[in-house]
Amino acid sequence: DEPQEEDNDSNAVVAESALDRLACGLGGKTVFPHIMQLTPTMLQHADWKYRHAALMAISASGEGCHKQMEPHLEQLMEGVMNYIADAHPRVRYACCNAIGQMSTDFAPVFEKKFHARVIPGLLHLMTDSANPRVQAHSGAALVNFSEDCPKNILLPYLPDIMARLEEVLKAKFNELFEKGNKLVLEQIVTTIASVADTAEEKFVDHYDKFMPCLKYMIGNANTAELRLLRGKTIECVSLIGLAVGGEKFTPDASEVMELLLSSQVKGEELADDDPQMSYMISAWARICKILGAGFAPYLPLVMAPVMKTASMKPEVALLDNDEVEGVGEDNDDWQFVQLGEQQNFGIKTAGLEDKATACQMLVCYARELKEHFADYTEQVVRLMVPMLKFYFHDGVRTAAAESLPFLLECAKIKGPQYLQEMWAFILPELLKAVEAEPENDVLAELLASLARCVELLGAGCLGEPGMEETVKLLDKTLDQHYTRQTERQGKRQGGEEDYDEGVEEQLEDEDDEDVYILSKVGDVMHSVFSQYREAWLPQFERLLPKVSMLLEPNRPWSDLQWGLCIFDDLIEYTGPMCQKYEGIFLARLLSCVSSPQPEVRQAAAYGCGVLGQFGGAGLAAAAAQAVPLMCEVIQQQDSRAVENINPTENAISAVTKILQFNGSQVNLDQILPMWFSWLPVTEDVDEAPFVYSFLADLVEANNPHILGANNSSLPRVVAIIAEALACEVLPDRKSTRLNSSHLCNL
Repeated sequence: DEPQEEDNDSNAVVAESALDRLACGLGGKTVFPHIMQLTPTMLQHADWKYRHAALMAISASGEGCHKQMEPHLEQLMEGVMNYIADAHPRVRYACCNAIGQMSTDFAPVFEKKFHARVIPGLLHLMTDSANPRVQAHSGAALVNFSEDCPKNILLPYLPDIMARLEEVLKAKFNELFEKGNKLVLEQIVTTIASVADTAEEKFVDHYDKFMPCLKYMIGNANTAELRLLRGKTIECVSLIGLAVGGEKFTPDASEVMELLLSSQVKGEELADDDPQMSYMISAWARICKILGAGFAPYLPLVMAPVMKTASMKPEVALLDNDEVEGVGEDNDDWQFVQLGEQQNFGIKTAGLEDKATACQMLVCYARELKEHFADYTEQVVRLMVPMLKFYFHDGVRTAAAESLPFLLECAKIKGPQYLQEMWAFILPELLKAVEAEPENDVLAELLASLARCVELLGAGCLGEPGMEETVKLLDKTLDQHYTRQTERQGKRQGGEEDYDEGVEEQLEDEDDEDVYILSKVGDVMHSVFSQYREAWLPQFERLLPKVSMLLEPNRPWSDLQWGLCIFDDLIEYTGPMCQKYEGIFLARLLSCVSSPQPEVRQAAAYGCGVLGQFGGAGLAAAAAQAVPLMCEVIQQQDSRAVENINPTENAISAVTKILQFNGSQVNLDQILPMWFSWLPVTEDVDEAPFVYSFLADLVEANNPHILGANNSSLPRVVAIIAEALACEVLPDRKSTRLNSSHLCNL
């Protein structure tokens, strides 16, 4: 009944791991031909060990041979599925392993292509009660499959899946009491959670079949050997709650929370190595998300264990080479970095993942509970700010960065003085963390955090030293962006001796990382522009040489996109004062309206719109210049294709704004009939209100281009409004100038 199939040092396990590393290291071009050559013969072998080895080899090589395997998926799956009913349980186990691994490696293509064979096959293996490991592994494979399975594909199978899971849960629940066997039960609970996570609200129909049994298990699985089962059941219940939503789960929520908190209420503390704690910490956060403010009464009980886990300090050591070898059996819990020839720096990694999870849960509490979390903000800020430099784990630093704007929002209720003191504590450390951060993905989160804090606190919040440091950091980040771009270009043009497909994949990943960081630089500039407006222009001018480089014609399209977004903000938030810089941005803005790249077109169209809305009389001629360019783009044959619809609707909105706010140099009689023919706008919820507000004004003014002779176009006006309402593209809020009820009244 134990999950370990065989010793981790056995030849089979070591070879499987080695094949995985070889496939990733050498690449599919080298390794996959051998897989295709050797496995068919092995799969036909009479000895089960050969069939088992072939299936495990297919599993192990999927990640490294992804590109080469994908065209052969049909053929490979034909081979794999033949062994789902193999006479030997170890082969059936390997078949489950291959299905589970391929579900992950080739998602979602795998799920879309093979659901009709995979789901019934795995459900059949779940009845293999004579071989609990096969039974459990079929459940594990179904977890992998359902995690990445599109909801619409999984739902038709939901009744069959849930009937089988209910049947196995009841049988294994009884078996636990009769024989003490728990392996399959632990897996089935996880599988139920995964299916619920994908099915979401459609799980409601099955909720009552599972919840009583799961609650009973949480309440009664109290012995040491059942700790993991209880932890997984806690996870399952909270994921089901999240899937079905508050209306269904709330009646059970208080009972579930009482079961989860029973040890704290009794004054008992779970042991540091108790696996239940990490499951509980995550479950509390999910239940907090479901209950919202209704979770506040539980905070005094949950905060102590969450803070304890989040505050965990890792064990570190400086060891000689012979001492490292002597660490022996605990070696898996330690990671070592060699310092010089003789010394090694070691960190005990056990518990770091739990620490990161606990930090993430604190983010959740602050985000969901807002003012109800205000009394905890000081202790959480004092914990999180130093962890911006917790270099042992990226997830901890990311959570620390993410928490700061939410904590400031919670602190607002305590008054401006309290908020200012907290921000004075946060800002210098946040800026230092941005300066020192070695990992690109964490750097992006730090920049995003800074942007959200500025938006929350408003103009003046950076102060002079903070503004100076922010400008320097933005300048440095843009500098590094261009430097890394040049280095990658050099490698592509022959500077890299071993340049091949693998190197190109790595360079593409680096491209994506850099674009993500650039987007966060854009977020910081957006937040400062939106709060400081023209007061930021003297500082922005220091960055202008580097920002304007993003618009150069030879730049990648992503540079153009984010460069345009920055200049869009300049126009939107400084109004007529942006005219001073039109020599830098205007020609590129207009030329990018017809870019082949949809993202660039959208950014350019938005810029033309704000030029019309905020640019003022001095830019009326420039706005008029943009109109025919956008008309051409809107009237392209494929302008409403999925990839083009948002840029097209942005362009329609931009023409609308120019006509409405800055149309002194546009021939309205010529453009209005054309504009009317472009309606309705049905996708872009941000831009639709501008379009329909202008339509409402024109109808109320009895504009002949819209209503037609003798109101002949009125049926079309009604049809356009009806479609806008049906697509729910307009806000319901009464605070907006135009909302659904306004159009109905019209």
